[in-house]
Amino acid sequence: MPFIHVRYSGESLSVKAIEALRSTILDEMASTMHKVRDLTSVLIERVEGADWTVGGTIRMSAAHVEAIVTAGTNSEAEKAAFIAAVYGRLAELFGPNLSEATYVVVREVPSVSWGYGGRTQEARRLERDGAKA
Repeated sequence: MPFIHVRYSGESLSVKAIEALRSTILDEMASTMHKVRDLTSVLIERVEGADWTVGGTIRMSAAHVEAIVTAGTNSEAEKAAFIAAVYGRLAELFGPNLSEATYVVVREVPSVSWGYGGRTQEARRLERDGAKA
């Protein structure tokens, strides 16, 4: 049940480019991070280039991607592969103008601190574990 928030500056991406970015994120969440695709939410937003600075300099092409997942559910290698794949797609879409200071973050949240459908991830885990006992 990850939530991925993408913010980018620069020219508006086409519907096709946004779909390519969303597809990469969903595919990597499913294949690399082993998350359920149907429970993965993606929000992609554009901000004005003048609102984005790196080192005090306005950057017309930059991005920040934050993927929220349950703590302890992915290895360092899985997170690194996800980060590389998403950055690679951003580099393809924005080309050489993409700021190197474009970040992809995997934020791990404790299972007791978030959930969906009104239930925490921890409550879901306990229910699954109880069903197995």
